[in-house]
Amino acid sequence: MIKAYIDVTLKKSILDPQGTAVKKGLEKLGFYAEDVRIGKHIEVLLKEDKIEAAREKIDEMCRRLLVNFEVETYSVRFEVIE
Repeated sequence: MIKAYIDVTLKKSILDPQGTAVKKGLEKLGFYAEDVRIGKHIEVLLKEDKIEAAREKIDEMCRRLLVNFEVETYSVRFEVIE
């Protein structure tokens, strides 16, 4: 089995009002950051034994449902589960 960890974030060119609100909140608490971006994290457990096959399925899932390519981008990492 293979577990995929998918991180979806807004493209750099897209305004992130939620990230801006969090950045301002952190500043009020005395924490200063150059930028804050909010995204989503998705974990998918697949009955695959090869990373290549898992990558193909995850890419298809992202293209068809999980990612809005107009405004978002994604990255994936895989873990083999014994």
